[in-house]
Amino acid sequence: MDKTKIQKLMDVRTAAYNEAKSLNDAAVKEDRDLTADEQHKTDELLVKIDDMTKQIHQQERLATAENDLNASAGKVVGLQESNAGSPVRVELRKAIDGTPRAVLCTDYSEAGSRAWARYLRMGDPSNEARALQKDNDAEGGYLSAPMKFNAELIQAVDNEVFMRGLATMLPPIGNADSIGTPSLDTDAGDPTWTSELGVGSEDTSIRFGMRELKPHPLARYVKISKRLVSRSDMDTEGIVRGRMAYKIGTVMENAYLNGSGSNQPLGVMTASSNGISTSRDISAGNTETSITFDGLITAKMALKPQYRSKATWLFHTDVLLQLMKLKDGDGQYIWRPSVLAGEPDTILARPVLESTYMPHALTTGTYNGILGDFSKYWIVDALTLTVQVLTELYAMTNQNAYLFRIESDGMPVLEEAFARVTTA
Repeated sequence: MDKTKIQKLMDVRTAAYNEAKSLNDAAVKEDRDLTADEQHKTDELLVKIDDMTKQIHQQERLATAENDLNASAGKVVGLQESNAGSPVRVELRKAIDGTPRAVLCTDYSEAGSRAWARYLRMGDPSNEARALQKDNDAEGGYLSAPMKFNAELIQAVDNEVFMRGLATMLPPIGNADSIGTPSLDTDAGDPTWTSELGVGSEDTSIRFGMRELKPHPLARYVKISKRLVSRSDMDTEGIVRGRMAYKIGTVMENAYLNGSGSNQPLGVMTASSNGISTSRDISAGNTETSITFDGLITAKMALKPQYRSKATWLFHTDVLLQLMKLKDGDGQYIWRPSVLAGEPDTILARPVLESTYMPHALTTGTYNGILGDFSKYWIVDALTLTVQVLTELYAMTNQNAYLFRIESDGMPVLEEAFARVTTA
């Protein structure tokens, strides 16, 4: 990938931002509102900035994927094989922003590729099924079109997932059912001044608790006709494998944000005494339908400095678009676009990320964002992503089934490291 493309997009966005800022600065200097033409131009520039931001994020994700493929050799930190001998590798790499993250991938060596191909075709033995077949265009036939065509799958842009990169990833728990960590739920009281022979007063406030993570299974399978597998002009198995791995990732991302904690991870946007309680809901300064500059300041200052210096904002795109238009007391926009590839945009000097899975109702008393030190969100897997090929179960219909499964859990372990942004 041309790495200068991201920088060019950022340069265009920076130019649009500076132009909008200059229009606003001129109005502020002359102590007046923007004229109708200036307001129209500013709105156009803000739309352009938002469009450039989306393109930058897309290019960064493509660059990350390319880096993952190019860096696949020589960085193996774990190797496991399924019952049928499919090599699966866990690699520790860095995303484009430098954040360490774990990547699950197949063995890209020639021998590994042959083993993977044999496994997908021959396999060894669940939920909702969908049979892909060559005879029906929409269910696989288009992957084997009887004509010469560009072998590239046309698809919508993937939603971003980043919680596993921000959170603390604990080592897999192996054969245990769960992993527990003691917590100091209530600290000891302050000592009291006393005499030389005095012992002070007894402390009765210190209390300990337990944070338990118990990985839950997440699974789905797809059926593909053997004829489609053998005769497709495209890598049918690779497409299905990649899409299913991605879809599992998005379901997990949504759970890390909004999960109930019942047979699934406990999300940061779910009020719970086991995670982040309502005591960390910050609504002061906000209105019933919008997040304000004062409300964001209140949320930021609700964190202790130790967490604040590591905190990241999370918002839905709709909410972030509103925040991009907010100005401070000097009439300056509080949202700051990054000017270098790999560096995030900021609000109040803290990185800001947008997620399709964040709530964004903007009605009375709803959650619409969060600021937190996400290293205090812990994730543990008991079973890394595995694939099983079931060749005999659907032999009567000449089909293979591909079963995808992972077991994972996650939860906030220290609520004071987070502040949920809430409408009034």
